[in-house]
Amino acid sequence: MKIFFQSFLQIGLVAVNTLLISKQLFLGVFICSSAISLLWAFNVSKIALSDLRQKLIYALGAGTGAITGLFLVKSFL
Repeated sequence: MKIFFQSFLQIGLVAVNTLLISKQLFLGVFICSSAISLLWAFNVSKIALSDLRQKLIYALGAGTGAITGLFLVKSFL
């Protein structure tokens, strides 16, 4: 579950960051982008050495995070 939520959070932040960029909210973009990069740095080292099952869980977390992020962005618009 940890791998799922790491991916979920990272991709969800990407969707939120897209909204922040479109609204030109510079501080929000900076903070969100930094968080995305930090999560990615931790995630890539873990997922690179994982087995197929863990990679699939990571991918499912990314897909779910993207959809959740989309819903969050749509609720702000």
